[in-house]
Amino acid sequence: MSDADIIADETLAPRLTLEEPLILQSGVSLSPVTIAYQTYGTLNDEKSNTVLVCHALTGDQYVAGIHPISGREGWWHHLVGPGKVIDTNRYFVIATNVLGGCMGSTGPKETNPKSGKPYGLDFPVFTIRDMVQAQARLLEQLGIEKVFCVTGGSMGAMQALEWAHRFPERITAAVPIAGSYRHSAQNIAFNEVGRQAIMADPDWRQGKFLEENTVPKRGLAVARMAAHVTYLSEPALHRKFGRKLQDRENLTYGFDAEFQVESYLRHQGYTFVDRFDANSYLYVTRAMDYFDLAEENGGNLVNAFKDTNVRFCLISFTSDWLFPTAESREIVHALNANAAKVSFVEVESDKGHDAFLLDEPEFHGALRGFLDGAARAIGLGEGARGESA
Repeated sequence: MSDADIIADETLAPRLTLEEPLILQSGVSLSPVTIAYQTYGTLNDEKSNTVLVCHALTGDQYVAGIHPISGREGWWHHLVGPGKVIDTNRYFVIATNVLGGCMGSTGPKETNPKSGKPYGLDFPVFTIRDMVQAQARLLEQLGIEKVFCVTGGSMGAMQALEWAHRFPERITAAVPIAGSYRHSAQNIAFNEVGRQAIMADPDWRQGKFLEENTVPKRGLAVARMAAHVTYLSEPALHRKFGRKLQDRENLTYGFDAEFQVESYLRHQGYTFVDRFDANSYLYVTRAMDYFDLAEENGGNLVNAFKDTNVRFCLISFTSDWLFPTAESREIVHALNANAAKVSFVEVESDKGHDAFLLDEPEFHGALRGFLDGAARAIGLGEGARGESA
């Protein structure tokens, strides 16, 4: 890996260009492919302490510290850092922006070398498998042959499962959180609502909005609002908002944001458009829709994990109706059928799907306990010492 392969700037650093074209699941050859990533902690001399953290649909590589675009703390700042559950005094944490993302990795907003213009809809459709292949290639070029643990929530859980399915010999442990082995019809339906909202916005311009100096803000905001509802639970919404009015004592009998919950969703939508690309939203949601480990293995999920030596811990949340506990149990049953090393925790929480992003002590305790046990099993010490990658 040469110095020229790593590009650093103030907002998206570092980045690495893959040495060979990436052959996508569709058969399309994509090149060049650049993957943006962040690291936390120190890689030990044996290069055995890497934890690969995979982000969800609207996440990115900034899991800790301050996000350079939003100015907010990283999406897993509760979990990742010195002395925290994913202890950067012990583990070398790496997080990538997925293929097709919009925080520095090659995707529809980046320049198509053939045209000199943003890819837009000329970017090839990709899958969760393609995201994982790009991550595997990145790690190879960084000289990391085996990962201690792959983990993530929601779409991150899909990536963790795909790692265990596609590259079991390259990981010691996998922790899929609030996820599933496939997208349900309900989830595909919600994603389609979001995509149609974006494509119905006149400013989308058939995907060429960047060329025409416009942004489909309204459509992308609506897509975010619809999706955000699925991340919450009715008890959480009621506790936080109920039917409280927004900055008024009486109804106005109009269509402004009368209720606090309406104002909250509008805020979620309008702030989202400042940090996410509309075309990336189309592509990444489609990648989630295509994910189905059972279908890829003759309709039998058991075949996806045949003879695996990976240690698994699956974590779900009682109020998560986007990826309900029953789907995690199906994965556990498939792993049990393979006599795999697997533990399972259902966390009692009324915070819905988003609980994996929040400060949930039971969740954090379960993850810490599993990581500690898996680390002891391979002789990984309490602290990491060595050179940074």
